[in-house]
Formats: sequence, structure tokens, C-alpha cells
Amino acid sequence: MRIAVNPTNPERPKSLHPIPSHATCVFKGILFDVYQWQQTMFDGTEQTFEKLKRADSVGIIPATEDGKIIVTVEEQPGREKFLSIPGGRIDAGETPKDAAARELREETGYVAQEFKLLVAEQPSSKIDWAVYIYVGVGCRKAGELELDAGERITPRLVTFDDFFALIKEGKIREWTLHRLTPTQLRAKLNGK
Repeated sequence: MRIAVNPTNPERPKSLHPIPSHATCVFKGILFDVYQWQQTMFDGTEQTFEKLKRADSVGIIPATEDGKIIVTVEEQPGREKFLSIPGGRIDAGETPKDAAARELREETGYVAQEFKLLVAEQPSSKIDWAVYIYVGVGCRKAGELELDAGERITPRLVTFDDFFALIKEGKIREWTLHRLTPTQLRAKLNGK
């Protein structure tokens, strides 16, 4: 897990395999764009390489003032119910921290006293896509959910230990949480 160097204003993580400046966008989708380019191989021949690009995302591990963790029970059209953490796409002009605050409020009705950046990384070398995971500290209920038309979300409060049990059992399948340890999360919650 890559811990961000500057949690106040995180630098966008670099891709392990950047899209070269001479690449061409061959498909512009709703969620993904596809870029292709000619790449010289070791034997001098050329082959077409491609990579996806999408908007960066945030995820939030929200902790209430009494130490509970907020998880979400979610439904989306064409998909079975699943457990997750609040999160979503970073809108144009938003900072990752602003997106975290907005997504937490929209998907749970809670606001955090403070956001602490836990990790910022690009999870795949085949997609230009940065993901920022925040810990929301001191969360309290501030209003109703503000969901998109394709979302049904029910916030659920669980204990710290139950949160890690859900991850270990594979019931919360966020890509970065399986590497998170209770010690790391406790340290963030306690200001370390």
C-alpha cells in the first residue's frame, strides 16, 4: 500500500505505464476512453499498444464520533446487492478531498470533521486511473442521502472489528482494502 507523501494536497500518482503523448484516442466512452499507439519492440518491429483511461476516483472509510465504521449496502441496475465503502468519481475541477466530502455526504448523509488521506495509487498498469482512499474522522449525520438515479444505497454502521471481518471474508471487495491492517487504520484515526 502506497501512503501519500503530501496528504493535504496529494500529487496524482504516476502510472506504471504512461500513455505516450503520440497516442491516439480511438474510442471515447461514458466511463472509459481507449488510447492506442505504435510501440517499437526489441527486435525493431512495431506493434499496437493500447490503454484505457478513466476519471480518477475516491473511496472513504468513514468513522463516526463513537468509533463505528460506515459501510454501504448498494444496488445498481443489473448487479446484485453488494457491500462497499462510500466513494465515486472525482468531478472536473474537484480536488480528491472535495470529492471525498461530496461522495460521503451524498451516499451516507454524513459529514466528517476531518479527512485523512490513507493511500493514493494507480491500481492497474492497463488503466490510467488514480484512486485516493481517505479516512473520514468524526463523522456525524447531517441530512438525507442524495443518490443518483442508478443508485440504491443504505448506510450501515459496523464495529471496527466487524469492518475487518467483512474485508477478510471477502464481503467488502474494494481493491485496496484487503491490504489494509487494523493497525494502519487505528493509526490514521488517532492522528498518526
